[in-house]
Amino acid sequence: MYEIRFHGRGGQGGRMAAEALALAAFLEGKYAVSFPFFGAERRGAPVRAFTRIDDKKIRIKTQIYEPDYVVVLDETLIETEDVLEGLKPDGMVIINTQKKPEEVKLSRSVRCATIDATTIALETIGRAITNTAILGAISRATGKIGIDAIEKAIIEKFGARLGKEAGEKNAIAARKAYEKTIVGIAKAGKKFEGKKQWLPTVDELPLGGSIGTLQTEAGLVGIGSFSENKTGGWRVFMPVVDEQRCTGCKICWFYCPEGAIKMVDNKAKINYDYCKGCGICENECPFKAIEMKREVRI
Repeated sequence: MYEIRFHGRGGQGGRMAAEALALAAFLEGKYAVSFPFFGAERRGAPVRAFTRIDDKKIRIKTQIYEPDYVVVLDETLIETEDVLEGLKPDGMVIINTQKKPEEVKLSRSVRCATIDATTIALETIGRAITNTAILGAISRATGKIGIDAIEKAIIEKFGARLGKEAGEKNAIAARKAYEKTIVGIAKAGKKFEGKKQWLPTVDELPLGGSIGTLQTEAGLVGIGSFSENKTGGWRVFMPVVDEQRCTGCKICWFYCPEGAIKMVDNKAKINYDYCKGCGICENECPFKAIEMKREVRI
């Protein structure tokens, strides 16, 4: 048996990737199970999914704590959590990034495969949903599931849900990723501090279960806690303001769902610590003063 743990964000299709990988294994005559793990997260919040594959029936139903492979659909996650936690000594991590394996820094040196799945997804399916491209990278990096089975699984699963044309485009994305995946060794040295956990006591939890803003050992929690939980890392595209065109009309400020825009000297200024790159400001600006551009991470 070998086990794969997926790290992604809500809306990137991590669960679908895990299921499609299991289907591809089944098409090759293997046994496979997959399942997600997430709570009340909204789109963009970290989620996990799991796949187990074996030549015999699988009885285990727990989460995967010591995977053979770790798959990271969003490279910003490696800045906030140790994705290698529990990875077997001879395991491998597969990361969606524009970097080469030797340019990736993790908590320890490990076999690493990299692929710019975001660019492939944008060019092939027109959206920054990386799950099918990353499946092609998994096929190339692990050698466990053939790319032909991956393509068939994608066409069957995604085609049934999104239509034949969408299924074929996603299969093309997987093939492109398969051809462009680079395998190497990631370097060690990234430090992680365990995040403190906090749960309210009976006295702290008000009737109705709604928690106001509280200062705890784990930091600020409840309403307004976003001020300490910077979520700008969720972006793929970032809004850029052209000050020559900006008239200070405040329409972008009014529509911004995160409150990440403020007016300075009658010009729109964006707080990228909290901007998630939704693009609403660009869409609503009547003067075309805001343009969404692909963010380049160094």
